[in-house]
Amino acid sequence: MAGRSGTTSSIPKYWARIDFRNYTADAQESGGGDARGPLKLPAGCQGDAMTTPATATYMTMSQWLLLALLAVLWGGSFLFVGIAVKELPPLTIALTRVALAAAILLPIVYVLGHRLPSGLPQWRPFLVMAVFNNVIPFTLINTGQQEIASGLASVLNATTPIFTLLIAHYATVDEKLRANKLAGVLLGLGGVAMLVGPEAMFGRASSTIGMFCILGAALSYGVSGLWGRRLRDSPPLVTSTAQLICSTLMLLPLCLLLERPWTLSLPSTEVIVALVGLAALATSLAYIVFFRIMAVSGSMNTMLVTLLIPIVAIPLGAWHLGEVLQMRHFIGALVIGLSLIVIDGRLFRQWKLA
Repeated sequence: MAGRSGTTSSIPKYWARIDFRNYTADAQESGGGDARGPLKLPAGCQGDAMTTPATATYMTMSQWLLLALLAVLWGGSFLFVGIAVKELPPLTIALTRVALAAAILLPIVYVLGHRLPSGLPQWRPFLVMAVFNNVIPFTLINTGQQEIASGLASVLNATTPIFTLLIAHYATVDEKLRANKLAGVLLGLGGVAMLVGPEAMFGRASSTIGMFCILGAALSYGVSGLWGRRLRDSPPLVTSTAQLICSTLMLLPLCLLLERPWTLSLPSTEVIVALVGLAALATSLAYIVFFRIMAVSGSMNTMLVTLLIPIVAIPLGAWHLGEVLQMRHFIGALVIGLSLIVIDGRLFRQWKLA
Protein backbone atom coordinates (compact mmCIF):
# COMPACT_ATOMS: atom_id res chain seq x y z
CA MET A 1 0.00 0.00 0.00
CA ALA A 2 2.82 2.39 0.93
CA GLY A 3 4.26 2.18 -2.55
CA ARG A 4 1.14 3.34 -4.38
CA SER A 5 0.79 6.84 -5.64
CA GLY A 6 -1.24 9.30 -3.61
CA THR A 7 -0.74 7.76 -0.21
CA THR A 8 1.69 10.45 0.94
CA SER A 9 -0.60 13.37 0.18
CA SER A 10 -0.72 16.35 2.50
CA ILE A 11 -3.40 16.71 5.11
CA PRO A 12 -5.31 19.60 3.45
CA LYS A 13 -5.44 17.67 0.18
CA TYR A 14 -6.50 14.54 2.04
CA TRP A 15 -9.41 16.26 3.73
CA ALA A 16 -10.44 17.71 0.38
CA ARG A 17 -10.67 14.20 -0.95
CA ILE A 18 -12.61 12.94 2.03
CA ASP A 19 -15.54 15.00 0.74
CA PHE A 20 -17.04 11.59 -0.12
CA ARG A 21 -17.83 12.62 -3.69
CA ASN A 22 -14.28 11.65 -4.63
CA TYR A 23 -14.07 8.84 -2.09
CA THR A 24 -13.49 6.24 -4.81
CA ALA A 25 -10.14 7.45 -6.01
CA ASP A 26 -8.72 7.77 -2.54
CA ALA A 27 -10.01 4.37 -1.47
CA GLN A 28 -8.52 2.70 -4.51
CA GLU A 29 -5.16 4.33 -3.91
CA SER A 30 -5.14 2.97 -0.38
CA GLY A 31 -6.32 -0.51 -1.26
CA GLY A 32 -10.05 -0.05 -0.80
CA GLY A 33 -12.85 -0.71 -3.24
CA ASP A 34 -15.16 1.37 -5.39
CA ALA A 35 -17.61 3.38 -3.31
CA ARG A 36 -18.78 5.75 -6.05
CA GLY A 37 -22.34 6.25 -7.18
CA PRO A 38 -25.69 5.25 -5.69
CA LEU A 39 -25.37 2.84 -2.82
CA LYS A 40 -25.97 -0.75 -3.78
CA LEU A 41 -25.45 -3.74 -1.58
CA PRO A 42 -21.83 -3.14 -0.56
CA ALA A 43 -19.36 -5.26 -2.45
CA GLY A 44 -18.05 -6.59 0.85
CA CYS A 45 -21.55 -7.86 1.63
CA GLN A 46 -21.55 -10.25 -1.27
CA GLY A 47 -19.38 -12.73 0.54
CA ASP A 48 -18.60 -13.71 4.09
CA ALA A 49 -17.06 -10.83 6.02
CA MET A 50 -15.20 -13.24 8.22
CA THR A 51 -13.32 -14.66 5.23
CA THR A 52 -12.67 -11.37 3.43
CA PRO A 53 -8.99 -10.42 3.60
CA ALA A 54 -7.96 -7.36 5.56
CA THR A 55 -7.55 -4.22 3.50
CA ALA A 56 -4.09 -3.14 4.56
CA THR A 57 -1.18 -3.90 6.86
CA TYR A 58 0.73 -0.63 7.06
CA MET A 59 -0.70 2.82 7.59
CA THR A 60 0.34 6.07 5.93
CA MET A 61 1.01 9.25 7.88
CA SER A 62 -2.41 10.67 6.97
CA GLN A 63 -4.08 7.52 8.30
CA TRP A 64 -2.11 7.74 11.55
CA LEU A 65 -3.25 11.35 11.94
CA LEU A 66 -6.85 10.28 11.39
CA LEU A 67 -6.31 7.59 14.04
CA ALA A 68 -5.05 10.26 16.45
CA LEU A 69 -8.09 12.43 15.69
CA LEU A 70 -10.35 9.47 16.38
CA ALA A 71 -8.58 8.88 19.71
CA VAL A 72 -9.28 12.48 20.74
CA LEU A 73 -12.95 12.20 19.75
CA TRP A 74 -13.51 8.88 21.51
CA GLY A 75 -11.33 9.82 24.47
CA GLY A 76 -13.68 12.75 24.99
CA SER A 77 -16.66 10.39 24.86
CA PHE A 78 -15.69 8.86 28.21
CA LEU A 79 -15.75 12.34 29.76
CA PHE A 80 -19.14 13.10 28.18
CA VAL A 81 -20.57 9.81 29.45
CA GLY A 82 -19.05 10.39 32.89
CA ILE A 83 -20.98 13.67 33.06
CA ALA A 84 -24.23 12.28 31.66
CA VAL A 85 -24.49 9.21 33.94
CA LYS A 86 -24.76 11.52 36.96
CA GLU A 87 -28.32 12.40 35.94
CA LEU A 88 -29.52 10.02 33.22
CA PRO A 89 -29.87 6.20 32.93
CA PRO A 90 -27.83 4.18 30.40
CA LEU A 91 -30.41 3.51 27.66
CA THR A 92 -31.59 7.12 27.64
CA ILE A 93 -28.02 8.31 27.11
CA ALA A 94 -27.43 5.76 24.35
CA LEU A 95 -30.68 6.62 22.58
CA THR A 96 -30.04 10.36 22.76
CA ARG A 97 -26.52 9.83 21.45
CA VAL A 98 -27.46 7.81 18.36
CA ALA A 99 -30.67 9.72 17.57
CA LEU A 100 -28.98 13.13 17.63
CA ALA A 101 -26.03 11.80 15.64
CA ALA A 102 -28.34 10.31 13.00
CA ALA A 103 -30.27 13.59 12.78
CA ILE A 104 -27.00 15.45 12.20
CA LEU A 105 -25.74 13.12 9.47
CA LEU A 106 -28.96 12.33 7.58
CA PRO A 107 -29.33 15.69 5.78
CA ILE A 108 -25.61 15.70 4.95
CA VAL A 109 -26.04 12.35 3.18
CA TYR A 110 -28.55 13.80 0.75
CA VAL A 111 -26.81 17.16 0.35
CA LEU A 112 -23.69 15.31 -0.83
CA GLY A 113 -25.69 13.25 -3.30
CA HIS A 114 -25.66 9.90 -1.53
CA ARG A 115 -28.66 7.76 -0.75
CA LEU A 116 -29.44 5.21 1.94
CA PRO A 117 -30.22 1.53 1.30
CA SER A 118 -33.62 0.91 -0.24
CA GLY A 119 -34.44 -2.67 0.74
CA LEU A 120 -34.14 -5.00 3.72
CA PRO A 121 -31.24 -7.04 2.25
CA GLN A 122 -29.27 -3.81 1.89
CA TRP A 123 -30.08 -2.70 5.44
CA ARG A 124 -29.18 -6.03 7.07
CA PRO A 125 -25.37 -5.50 7.26
CA PHE A 126 -25.91 -2.07 8.85
CA LEU A 127 -28.41 -3.55 11.31
CA VAL A 128 -25.87 -6.09 12.54
CA MET A 129 -23.20 -3.41 12.72
CA ALA A 130 -25.53 -1.25 14.78
CA VAL A 131 -26.07 -4.03 17.32
CA PHE A 132 -22.38 -4.71 17.94
CA ASN A 133 -20.99 -1.21 17.35
CA ASN A 134 -23.66 0.90 19.08
CA VAL A 135 -26.53 -0.76 20.93
CA ILE A 136 -24.56 -3.26 23.03
CA PRO A 137 -21.34 -1.31 23.72
CA PHE A 138 -22.99 2.08 24.32
CA THR A 139 -25.40 0.54 26.82
CA LEU A 140 -22.66 -1.42 28.60
CA ILE A 141 -20.25 1.53 28.75
CA ASN A 142 -22.95 3.81 30.14
CA THR A 143 -23.82 1.16 32.73
CA GLY A 144 -20.18 0.53 33.63
CA GLN A 145 -19.35 4.21 34.04
CA GLN A 146 -22.04 4.51 36.68
CA GLU A 147 -19.68 2.49 38.88
CA ILE A 148 -16.10 3.16 37.73
CA ALA A 149 -14.01 6.17 36.65
CA SER A 150 -14.00 7.25 33.03
CA GLY A 151 -10.22 6.84 32.82
CA LEU A 152 -10.39 3.25 34.05
CA ALA A 153 -13.22 2.57 31.59
CA SER A 154 -11.03 3.81 28.74
CA VAL A 155 -8.19 1.52 29.85
CA LEU A 156 -10.48 -1.53 29.93
CA ASN A 157 -11.86 -0.51 26.55
CA ALA A 158 -8.29 -0.73 25.23
CA THR A 159 -8.65 -4.53 25.31
CA THR A 160 -10.75 -4.32 22.12
CA PRO A 161 -7.89 -5.39 19.78
CA ILE A 162 -7.28 -8.43 22.00
CA PHE A 163 -10.87 -9.56 21.57
CA THR A 164 -10.72 -8.70 17.87
CA LEU A 165 -7.66 -10.89 17.47
CA LEU A 166 -9.15 -13.84 19.35
CA ILE A 167 -12.34 -13.70 17.31
CA ALA A 168 -10.42 -13.23 14.06
CA HIS A 169 -8.31 -16.31 14.75
CA TYR A 170 -11.37 -18.54 14.68
CA ALA A 171 -13.54 -16.61 12.23
CA THR A 172 -11.17 -15.43 9.48
CA VAL A 173 -8.63 -16.94 7.12
CA ASP A 174 -6.05 -14.15 7.17
CA GLU A 175 -5.70 -12.95 10.79
CA LYS A 176 -4.49 -16.02 12.64
CA LEU A 177 -2.69 -16.05 15.97
CA ARG A 178 1.07 -16.10 15.47
CA ALA A 179 3.72 -16.22 18.17
CA ASN A 180 3.90 -12.46 18.73
CA LYS A 181 0.11 -12.09 18.68
CA LEU A 182 -0.39 -14.96 21.11
CA ALA A 183 2.21 -13.42 23.43
CA GLY A 184 0.44 -10.07 23.16
CA VAL A 185 -2.95 -11.60 23.95
CA LEU A 186 -1.59 -13.35 27.05
CA LEU A 187 0.15 -10.16 28.16
CA GLY A 188 -3.04 -8.18 27.64
CA LEU A 189 -5.10 -10.65 29.65
CA GLY A 190 -2.52 -10.28 32.41
CA GLY A 191 -3.05 -6.53 32.34
CA VAL A 192 -6.81 -7.03 32.64
CA ALA A 193 -6.26 -9.35 35.59
CA MET A 194 -4.22 -6.64 37.31
CA LEU A 195 -7.12 -4.23 36.91
CA VAL A 196 -10.06 -6.48 37.69
CA GLY A 197 -8.60 -9.15 39.99
CA PRO A 198 -8.02 -7.14 43.21
CA GLU A 199 -11.38 -5.39 42.82
CA ALA A 200 -13.15 -8.71 42.30
CA MET A 201 -11.60 -10.20 45.43
CA PHE A 202 -11.50 -7.25 47.82
CA GLY A 203 -13.44 -4.36 46.29
CA ARG A 204 -17.07 -3.41 45.82
CA ALA A 205 -19.18 -5.83 43.80
CA SER A 206 -20.64 -2.93 41.83
CA SER A 207 -17.16 -1.84 40.70
CA THR A 208 -16.43 -5.36 39.51
CA ILE A 209 -19.69 -5.43 37.58
CA GLY A 210 -18.83 -2.04 36.08
CA MET A 211 -15.47 -3.35 34.89
CA PHE A 212 -17.02 -6.42 33.29
CA CYS A 213 -19.55 -4.18 31.54
CA ILE A 214 -16.69 -2.30 29.88
CA LEU A 215 -14.98 -5.57 28.94
CA GLY A 216 -18.27 -6.75 27.44
CA ALA A 217 -18.37 -3.55 25.38
CA ALA A 218 -14.80 -4.18 24.21
CA LEU A 219 -15.78 -7.69 23.13
CA SER A 220 -18.73 -6.27 21.19
CA TYR A 221 -16.46 -3.71 19.51
CA GLY A 222 -14.16 -6.59 18.55
CA VAL A 223 -17.02 -8.31 16.74
CA SER A 224 -18.03 -5.06 15.02
CA GLY A 225 -14.48 -4.49 13.82
CA LEU A 226 -14.56 -7.73 11.89
CA TRP A 227 -18.13 -7.29 10.69
CA GLY A 228 -17.14 -3.88 9.38
CA ARG A 229 -15.25 -5.62 6.58
CA ARG A 230 -18.60 -6.09 4.88
CA LEU A 231 -19.01 -2.34 4.71
CA ARG A 232 -15.60 -1.31 3.45
CA ASP A 233 -16.91 -0.38 0.00
CA SER A 234 -19.74 1.75 1.37
CA PRO A 235 -18.99 5.49 1.77
CA PRO A 236 -18.17 6.22 5.43
CA LEU A 237 -20.91 8.83 5.65
CA VAL A 238 -23.56 6.36 4.46
CA THR A 239 -22.27 3.60 6.72
CA SER A 240 -22.26 5.88 9.76
CA THR A 241 -25.74 7.23 9.10
CA ALA A 242 -27.33 3.87 8.29
CA GLN A 243 -26.05 2.14 11.41
CA LEU A 244 -27.08 5.09 13.60
CA ILE A 245 -30.61 4.98 12.18
CA CYS A 246 -30.77 1.24 12.92
CA SER A 247 -29.46 1.85 16.44
CA THR A 248 -32.09 4.51 17.08
CA LEU A 249 -34.91 2.22 15.97
CA MET A 250 -33.66 -0.58 18.23
CA LEU A 251 -32.95 1.54 21.31
CA LEU A 252 -36.16 3.56 21.19
CA PRO A 253 -38.58 0.79 22.31
CA LEU A 254 -36.10 -0.51 24.89
CA CYS A 255 -35.65 2.95 26.39
CA LEU A 256 -39.38 3.70 26.46
CA LEU A 257 -40.21 0.35 28.01
CA LEU A 258 -37.42 0.05 30.58
CA GLU A 259 -36.53 3.61 31.59
CA ARG A 260 -39.64 5.71 30.80
CA PRO A 261 -37.57 8.84 30.04
CA TRP A 262 -40.60 11.15 30.17
CA THR A 263 -40.66 10.61 33.95
CA LEU A 264 -37.07 11.82 34.41
CA SER A 265 -36.14 15.28 35.60
CA LEU A 266 -34.89 17.75 33.00
CA PRO A 267 -31.10 17.36 32.83
CA SER A 268 -28.77 20.21 33.74
CA THR A 269 -27.09 22.42 31.16
CA GLU A 270 -23.81 20.58 31.70
CA VAL A 271 -25.43 17.24 30.88
CA ILE A 272 -27.19 18.65 27.81
CA VAL A 273 -23.88 20.02 26.52
CA ALA A 274 -22.25 16.64 27.19
CA LEU A 275 -24.98 14.83 25.23
CA VAL A 276 -24.59 17.18 22.27
CA GLY A 277 -20.81 16.69 22.33
CA LEU A 278 -21.30 12.94 22.62
CA ALA A 279 -23.57 12.90 19.56
CA ALA A 280 -21.92 15.51 17.32
CA LEU A 281 -18.23 14.90 18.03
CA ALA A 282 -17.82 11.45 19.59
CA THR A 283 -20.41 9.81 17.32
CA SER A 284 -21.24 11.67 14.08
CA LEU A 285 -17.74 12.91 13.25
CA ALA A 286 -15.99 10.00 14.95
CA TYR A 287 -17.84 7.36 12.94
CA ILE A 288 -17.06 9.04 9.63
CA VAL A 289 -13.38 8.94 10.57
CA PHE A 290 -13.69 5.38 11.96
CA PHE A 291 -15.23 3.87 8.83
CA ARG A 292 -12.80 5.80 6.66
CA ILE A 293 -9.85 4.23 8.49
CA MET A 294 -11.59 0.83 8.45
CA ALA A 295 -12.01 1.00 4.67
CA VAL A 296 -8.35 1.68 3.92
CA SER A 297 -6.43 0.20 6.86
CA GLY A 298 -8.26 -2.93 8.02
CA SER A 299 -9.89 -3.92 11.29
CA MET A 300 -6.75 -4.59 13.36
CA ASN A 301 -5.13 -1.27 12.44
CA THR A 302 -8.33 0.60 13.22
CA MET A 303 -8.71 -1.04 16.63
CA LEU A 304 -5.28 0.28 17.62
CA VAL A 305 -7.11 3.53 18.38
CA THR A 306 -8.05 2.03 21.74
CA LEU A 307 -4.35 2.19 22.70
CA LEU A 308 -4.47 5.97 22.28
CA ILE A 309 -7.86 6.69 23.87
CA PRO A 310 -6.70 6.41 27.55
CA ILE A 311 -4.04 9.04 26.85
CA VAL A 312 -6.92 11.46 26.24
CA ALA A 313 -9.56 10.07 28.60
CA ILE A 314 -7.48 9.83 31.79
CA PRO A 315 -6.37 13.51 31.89
CA LEU A 316 -9.89 14.67 30.97
CA GLY A 317 -11.41 12.59 33.79
CA ALA A 318 -8.87 13.93 36.28
CA TRP A 319 -9.38 17.52 35.14
CA HIS A 320 -13.16 17.77 34.95
CA LEU A 321 -14.46 14.89 37.09
CA GLY A 322 -11.76 14.88 39.76
CA GLU A 323 -11.02 11.20 39.20
CA VAL A 324 -7.96 9.63 40.82
CA LEU A 325 -6.69 6.27 39.56
CA GLN A 326 -4.62 3.90 41.70
CA MET A 327 -1.09 2.86 40.79
CA ARG A 328 -2.24 -0.62 39.74
CA HIS A 329 -4.57 1.01 37.21
CA PHE A 330 -1.64 2.78 35.55
CA ILE A 331 0.49 -0.39 35.65
CA GLY A 332 -2.35 -2.40 34.15
CA ALA A 333 -2.76 0.25 31.45
CA LEU A 334 0.94 0.05 30.61
CA VAL A 335 0.76 -3.76 30.41
CA ILE A 336 -2.26 -3.60 28.10
CA GLY A 337 -0.54 -0.95 25.98
CA LEU A 338 2.58 -3.10 25.74
CA SER A 339 0.45 -6.08 24.73
CA LEU A 340 -1.01 -4.11 21.83
CA ILE A 341 2.48 -3.10 20.70
CA VAL A 342 3.51 -6.77 20.80
CA ILE A 343 0.40 -7.77 18.85
CA ASP A 344 1.03 -5.09 16.22
CA GLY A 345 4.65 -6.21 15.84
CA ARG A 346 5.77 -3.30 13.65
CA LEU A 347 8.05 -1.72 16.26
CA PHE A 348 9.96 -4.98 16.69
CA ARG A 349 10.30 -5.41 12.92
CA GLN A 350 11.75 -1.90 12.70
CA TRP A 351 14.28 -2.79 15.38
CA LYS A 352 15.31 -5.88 13.42
CA LEU A 353 15.74 -3.83 10.23
CA ALA A 354 17.82 -1.29 12.12
